[in-house]
Amino acid sequence: MATPQSSATRLIPERPWRRLLHGDMGGRILLGALAVLIVVIPILNQGVSPSSPFHVSDYTVNLLGRYLCFALLALALDLVWGYAGILSLGHGAFFALGGYAMGMYLMRQIGDRGVYGDPVLPDFMVFLGWEQLPWFWYGFDQFWFAALMVLLVPGVFGFIFGWLAFRSRVTGVYLSIISQAMTYALMLAFFRNEMGFGGNNGLTDFKDILGFSLSDPQTRLALFVASALALGLAYLLCRMVVRSRAGRVVRAVRDAEPRTRSLGYRTDHYKLWIWTLSAMLAGVAGALYVPQVGIINPSEFSPLNSIEIVVWVAVGGRGTLYGAALGGALVNYAQTLLTAMIAELWLFALGGLFVAVTLFFPRGLVGLLRRREDRS
Repeated sequence: MATPQSSATRLIPERPWRRLLHGDMGGRILLGALAVLIVVIPILNQGVSPSSPFHVSDYTVNLLGRYLCFALLALALDLVWGYAGILSLGHGAFFALGGYAMGMYLMRQIGDRGVYGDPVLPDFMVFLGWEQLPWFWYGFDQFWFAALMVLLVPGVFGFIFGWLAFRSRVTGVYLSIISQAMTYALMLAFFRNEMGFGGNNGLTDFKDILGFSLSDPQTRLALFVASALALGLAYLLCRMVVRSRAGRVVRAVRDAEPRTRSLGYRTDHYKLWIWTLSAMLAGVAGALYVPQVGIINPSEFSPLNSIEIVVWVAVGGRGTLYGAALGGALVNYAQTLLTAMIAELWLFALGGLFVAVTLFFPRGLVGLLRRREDRS
């Protein structure tokens, strides 16, 4: 017989976030770690003396902020690869488009402080002899407009690409190749000076964001916190998506698309929806990355960058969300260490890492840890 206390406990509704993270220990650890970082890193950076071994330098804060952006980018790819079975080799394009949208806002904030002192035209336009601002630069002097474009530009571009591909039922390796061709074509286009995006030099020499100097340590700390919050919110959003009814249909499409289609589901619509959402998340990652690194140029569209994102997700653990975020941060941390010692060996190490993951632990680090837990 149930006690009054247990009956009352059952009547208390479970909190939504607990339902969302039910059975997701990895996700709870990720969100808990982000919460700790948001609190601890500012204290160790601002409240601890630089001579103390516990002090976190401004450089480290900036580096951690970049890692969080890469983790968000890996999370976006895992949403389509791990849950929809769509291997994209072009997600670097959405990352770069979001970065360019933020870079255009940052360029407009320079004003007459540029090399040529023009209050409207960016320096590269003055150098190239442009007489007026192109129409597609209008509105980027306002942060709200730039923030909207960070979502809309990658989202609309991803929607158009996905609509054409999924409507034609392009799948598997063919879709991967087409997505890689997409980002390569964008790279070639953005290298051209007449495109109006700075050519091969890209956009740089940023001064401030929302009136705060980007060289100020407190601004960089705020960008780190914003990146951590964005990663946490994106994880909750992705978790909500994959646990929803539509998310279950997406997984069914991944496992047996012909059977799912035979049940009456418009599989192309579901794939298009998850693809567009993933593109928008990648754009947010790019927008947060650009003010922290201080430049955006066409090299961000490089197909190699998109392939690296796949490696991040594979290393962390495809189809787990938190594993992908972990892989994005860890692989880039390893890159920082290795390139500081022997820069020319990094690409060989990255390729070897991908081969090792494929052969020895195809479910990534998360799968390896789960296997050890099961054995114990």
